[in-house]
Amino acid sequence: MSDLSQPLLYSYRRCPYAMRARMALEYAGIAAEIYEISLKDKPAHLLQVSPKATVPVLVLPEGKVIDQSLEIMHWALRQQDPDGWLNTDHELTQTLIAENDGSFKQALDKYKYAIRFPERPAEIYRKQGELFLQKLEARLNVSVFLLQDRPTLADIAIFPFVRQFATVDSIWFDSSEYLKLKVWLKRLVESELFKQVMEKQTHHETV
Repeated sequence: MSDLSQPLLYSYRRCPYAMRARMALEYAGIAAEIYEISLKDKPAHLLQVSPKATVPVLVLPEGKVIDQSLEIMHWALRQQDPDGWLNTDHELTQTLIAENDGSFKQALDKYKYAIRFPERPAEIYRKQGELFLQKLEARLNVSVFLLQDRPTLADIAIFPFVRQFATVDSIWFDSSEYLKLKVWLKRLVESELFKQVMEKQTHHETV
């Protein structure tokens, strides 16, 4: 691998973990090389720096490797945090993200890939995921975003997973009772921050 002049992020465009890492880097104004991997042909250097070989993985110029999406987000915000994402109700932020990454993500995976979990119908897995959606809807009845009237770390860390849940059966979601959540999701999907990080990337031959 050539010497890095700036951070290198191994990413997969549609992965929600990679999405939130890219959004934090973009928000913090960090110019990182984005290496879009192929799940069927992962680059040797990725396997070398992070044997678990799941994205996102951030390689810093000095050689440090960060291979957890939340750690990448926190690293980016420690460099620059113009809207004070890290200063917003740390305990509540942690609680919401932990439920998102835990029980909600488990329900999401089973709902999305219900054919792999035939012991129950997809609707049961959806109802399990809805327990978290109901909590988010209740929070959005109080403020425009999850913690206040502008996005914070909690919104950006959770949003890609709710977006994925909504697309499993978009007809159901569009007609669902989660009125505030649908507005919240639309705002984030249409945000410049999300549009910028979803631009297609190409492989970098320097790696």
